[in-house]
Amino acid sequence: MAAFNELVFSGVQPTGNLHLGNYLGAIKRFVEMQERDAQCLYCVVDLHAITLWQDPQALRGQIREVTAAFLAAGIDPKRSIVFNQSQVPQHAELAWIFNCVARLGWLNRMTQFKDKAGKDRENASIGLYDYPVLMAADILAYRATHVPVGEDQKQHLELTRDIAQKFNNDFGPSIQAHGHGEQFFPFTEPLIGGPAARVMSLRDGTKKMSKSDPSEYSRIALTDDADAIAQKVRRAKTDPDSLPSEIEGLKGRPEADNLVGIFAALRGITREEVLKDFGGAQFSSFKPALVDLAVETLAPINAEMKRLVADPAHIDAVLADGAGRAEQIAAPTLDAVKDIVGFVRRGPALRAV
Repeated sequence: MAAFNELVFSGVQPTGNLHLGNYLGAIKRFVEMQERDAQCLYCVVDLHAITLWQDPQALRGQIREVTAAFLAAGIDPKRSIVFNQSQVPQHAELAWIFNCVARLGWLNRMTQFKDKAGKDRENASIGLYDYPVLMAADILAYRATHVPVGEDQKQHLELTRDIAQKFNNDFGPSIQAHGHGEQFFPFTEPLIGGPAARVMSLRDGTKKMSKSDPSEYSRIALTDDADAIAQKVRRAKTDPDSLPSEIEGLKGRPEADNLVGIFAALRGITREEVLKDFGGAQFSSFKPALVDLAVETLAPINAEMKRLVADPAHIDAVLADGAGRAEQIAAPTLDAVKDIVGFVRRGPALRAV
């Protein structure tokens, strides 16, 4: 087995307003992972965004807003690499090579395409269908060893591992002949965890919090002010019973479980610890405590996002710098892949012409 340096890659789509679920399930963890002894790359995946049609002007604003959220939440663009996907061409080029490695049957099993395309699959874009192959290229362009993913993306990461394994097997002799050992791509491991890795809708505890939900009251946006946060938490769906003292008491109570999980994640404690403090309490007393905690956590992020969005030149400079640093990692990977596959490519001198 080849040894790979630890590298963490993850991406966020610039579609719609980022919400509490994006923050707790992804961005907050990105900040924490800066403390790992590993290179971290955080990508605004704008190529994925256009699998569904996007208004060009709105898309530019959303790319900058997601970047602002990264920075406002505490991601340091000097310690980590922050960039948007379309500025690094190796993502798309490697995706084509992986299209020739991946099998049709693998993609036909992807449940997220079926969910997003619905009954009108014949009118869905090829990009929406092929999304998981591009995701594999996003990850393996950097030969990433770890990816923080939610439960809904685990299947796509499994596909990434399948593509890596098939590439390593199909081109094994060429990989060794070019001095890369027994395997060129790692089998990327998922990083799943945290007390609120999956944040649910405030209106339906059985559904994931989503940007596309028609109800604004289903989610807390990172752009919401204190009054909006308070109103949404107060109107969050609950049940008539008091909070239990033990975790088993949350079974069969999805809305209660969701609010307890959100409180735990915001405070950085376990659900059990939340119930030690609030077991036996009514939601009429728990919700105000949750409002205070949410406002305390999100208000500084909200304010910093507004400041950053008002300075698009600064955001664009961060993205350009990050893209340059990302390409320094991805370009040698793609060059090696071209050699392994058998392409004839220009040498350094010719590429500079």
